Amino acid sequence: MIAAYLFTGPAMALLTIFLLLPLISVILLSFTNYDLSTIRWVGLNNYIHAFHDEVFIKSIQNTIFYAATNIPGQMILGLILALILNEKIRARGLYRTTYYFPVVTSMVVVAMVWLWIYEPGWGLLNQILSKLHLGRQNWLSDTHMAMPAIVIMSIWKGTGNAMILFLAGLQGIPEELYESAKIDGANRWNRFVHITLPLLKPTTFFIFVMYCIWAFQVFDQVYIMTKGGPVWSTTTIVHQIYTSAFLYVEMGYASTFATILFLIVLAITIVNLKVFKGAGTYE
Repeated sequence: MIAAYLFTGPAMALLTIFLLLPLISVILLSFTNYDLSTIRWVGLNNYIHAFHDEVFIKSIQNTIFYAATNIPGQMILGLILALILNEKIRARGLYRTTYYFPVVTSMVVVAMVWLWIYEPGWGLLNQILSKLHLGRQNWLSDTHMAMPAIVIMSIWKGTGNAMILFLAGLQGIPEELYESAKIDGANRWNRFVHITLPLLKPTTFFIFVMYCIWAFQVFDQVYIMTKGGPVWSTTTIVHQIYTSAFLYVEMGYASTFATILFLIVLAITIVNLKVFKGAGTYE
């Protein structure tokens, strides 16, 4: 028993110092008006103000839109790529590396490249549209197109991660199952529906839960590419946390946003666990 505490003690101490205590501090600060010089208890005023703050409400809507489009996009494309690259094709290792490369590339580098692609005057995408005699677009300056443009970039960057995870799941499926299905006359589609998808259930569950958490924490690409604009059309919850904390120095109000985000992510995780109960096993 003592040995167990000795082994787990350092890890628990680090989690307490760097995770639990900051979490408790943020929750407590969310009930205060704190500007780094003075701190004043305001109770639920920050929460009442937050849910009457049009910009914050807009940030929640934008974050939900980002999650609802980015997660299916990455998972579907990741599964398709994994199915293709699980086959015995020439230069398979090269393709896997190529598709995974954007995942390990810095978001700053990726965002700068996509800023050039989206550039309204001489950007690559508008050059292609011009060659096809289609109208040029103000990808990051149009309130209706800015967030979809960020979603497209994020899908391109993150699909390789889903691909690798699905590929690992596919390689864990016994080949004998496919051979038996072939003998029984099952075509490729039937094998996919009745063997591949059910046995990928634990992998799919893990990817979906993790991508939900990551999607609601989106910030880097928004900050680099649009700064939350135009007219707050791309601001997200984390971007509002940053804006309140470091631009307006309203630490208490920023802590309120952070606490709300924590509760949203916690609720989504609990719902996922309830809805997909049993998805973590090969039952």
